Amino acid sequence: MPPPPPSPIRLLRSHSAQVNVICFSSAEEGDTPSNERLYTGDADGLVVVTSTRSFRALASWKAHNEGVLGIEEWQSSVLTHGRDNKIHAWTRISTMSHLTETASQKDLVVPELLYSLDVNALNFCRFSLLPMAGTAKGEALLAVPNLIESSLVDIWHLPSRRRLHAAIGKVPGSIVQDPWDTLGRGNKHTGLIMSLHIMSLSHPSSSKAPQLRILAGYENGGVCLWAYVKDDDVSIEGRGWHALWQVKAHVESVMGLALAPSHNFAISISADHLIARYSLSDEQGQIVEVNPDDINTSTNFERVVTHKTKYPGNGSVTIRPDGKVFAVGSWDGKIRLYSTKSFKTLGTLSYHTGGCQALAFAHPDASVTHVGADAKDEDNFGSEEREKRSRWLASGSVDRRVAIWELLTFAQK
Repeated sequence: MPPPPPSPIRLLRSHSAQVNVICFSSAEEGDTPSNERLYTGDADGLVVVTSTRSFRALASWKAHNEGVLGIEEWQSSVLTHGRDNKIHAWTRISTMSHLTETASQKDLVVPELLYSLDVNALNFCRFSLLPMAGTAKGEALLAVPNLIESSLVDIWHLPSRRRLHAAIGKVPGSIVQDPWDTLGRGNKHTGLIMSLHIMSLSHPSSSKAPQLRILAGYENGGVCLWAYVKDDDVSIEGRGWHALWQVKAHVESVMGLALAPSHNFAISISADHLIARYSLSDEQGQIVEVNPDDINTSTNFERVVTHKTKYPGNGSVTIRPDGKVFAVGSWDGKIRLYSTKSFKTLGTLSYHTGGCQALAFAHPDASVTHVGADAKDEDNFGSEEREKRSRWLASGSVDRRVAIWELLTFAQK
């Protein structure tokens, strides 16, 4: 018999509203490993930073006047995105913030606000961040829905807060095919952008700047991959952006779109019972540059594989960093694990009494070499503990709880 599904190894009750956002901290410069902090944000705008060693809150503050849509560490700062149409940059909280055993809520650290950016949060779509490699100072590109039209995309430069690309998706004729390939489902109108990711494609045999791409999921259930095919650093009205492919796999709106860390595939979920996997690479798994003159709309259906489940109503999805496993959070509160290759069900996690709105896998820990060989630090935390932590999955729910699960490796799944 297969082993019974695990129970959460830890429950956090830091929020009094539904938890919308979860993410683990990344590795820092020096000796600080990944996953030292867990960030959570709720529907009241509260952000809590929790130590993954002591499970005590390091910081708790009202970052936004309305619900939190996104949180992400970047350089020495933390970006938060709220329904109040703001993205804030805060100073990063140190893991070594010491609290006494009797520390109260008022003793918790409140980070300094560095700067803010006005955005459009009408459609509940969180930002996507692309750090710029090779820059002397920390720079990044930030993709968000357009300030005026929520079916279009803007790209901003950080930290200058200068808009580089405006209204991606607006230029007539840049859509590959109209109406959309629908697999027999729905109509051609995209509606609002529900989820998006920005990425870049390096030219293997050219010194040109990397090609920018946007993967967007829409209210009509469709997904589109956009590419910027000009050499200019700035564009307006969506000029220079072409849809490489688009397909509509869902009956309902795209509720979640997860991009694999390798950027060679993505997975979407919806209020319907379907899960869709999109190929972003060629047959050899290589992400290739596409010339807009060579776009072939007949390949659109080949880009997507759909899987029918017995469980309609899905609200969140995340892909494990190695790309082999993904998790889907459902409105029934359950978390279902699948193989990304075969869609085989790997297990179901059950604790939450409300819809699961947020999921995050822990990062791989580069400081773990071989378990049990190194001395433990002052917190009695060694390679074995860090290896277990790298297998964590964190979930947040309408029930205001955060659950932490320790998963198997699911080797060869």
